Amino acid sequence: MKFCKRYEEYMQGTDEDLPGVGLKKLKKMLKRCRTDFRAHEEHQGDDGVRDETRDLIPIARCQGHCQVCDGTFFPSLLKEMSVVVGCFNKRAQKLVELHLASGFQKYFKWFGNKSRRDHGMLMQQGKDLVTYAIINAIAMRKILKKYDKIHYSKQGQEFRSKAQSMHIEILQSPWLCELMAFYINLRASKKINNVALPGLFGDCSLKFNDEKPILSCGLFDSVKLDTDLTCAICLDTVFDPVSLTCGHIFCYMCCCSAASVTIIDGLKAANPKAKCPLCREAGVYEGSVHLDELNILLSRSCPEYWEERIQTERVERVLQAKKHWESQCRSFMGI
Repeated sequence: MKFCKRYEEYMQGTDEDLPGVGLKKLKKMLKRCRTDFRAHEEHQGDDGVRDETRDLIPIARCQGHCQVCDGTFFPSLLKEMSVVVGCFNKRAQKLVELHLASGFQKYFKWFGNKSRRDHGMLMQQGKDLVTYAIINAIAMRKILKKYDKIHYSKQGQEFRSKAQSMHIEILQSPWLCELMAFYINLRASKKINNVALPGLFGDCSLKFNDEKPILSCGLFDSVKLDTDLTCAICLDTVFDPVSLTCGHIFCYMCCCSAASVTIIDGLKAANPKAKCPLCREAGVYEGSVHLDELNILLSRSCPEYWEERIQTERVERVLQAKKHWESQCRSFMGI
């Protein structure tokens, strides 16, 4: 079955009215554009253009002279990507907060969400959201690949890079990693075997390859999403993980150090010009997300390492707190 048809069937089968990529509409735009190319090519051939030069005509047509390139295709796709990512982030955040809530807050949240009181229902919703994110990411990539194929260009690839810099690439969302950890945590609490589930969703698991932790999710039995959980700063398994808006994950203390802020001030206090240690993108600290579900998953998966890191970081946190309050006292006393 072609992906477009499978995608349409999936979106129609969702219980909720979730936004998606308008593949049919975008493909119609590209089909009209391709028809224009052929008509133009045949017209040029009738005028006596040699066969070996006809391959150059679509390239010339693509430089500001086709309906798709001059403002129809990309603005439409950009809008759809923004809506899809915004919807996914909002729903994923609510689901994780519902699971992590405690005390009166948990009672209040669960009382207001009767359909979500069952852990099995929460797990199903988490699985559905992960599937929704990945299948829409595939749809976006396929339509951009088709655009480049028709136009003999790399504008589709350039658009993907632009989407990543605008943080509307759904696979870049920190909430996707959190949902995968959320799903594994719930599955472990219900003692469900680590087996592939029927349908589009394959499997979601935490694996250690050569002692390197990998958060893995499968879809369609062939598409696989792997997230490396090694901190690029300390080169160890991420501890108290935090994700920047560019999608890269680090230990919280390592991230604070890279942003030149203390753990007391937090990442929100980072300079807006501070850059990600990996991709060197600026302005990625303010919207950072603490990955609490991932923190729980890793602490359960490697308890000895976790206890060791807790002891090590406790000393450093106390030292930073002491220096902070000494600085505040000196400032207050005018010393």
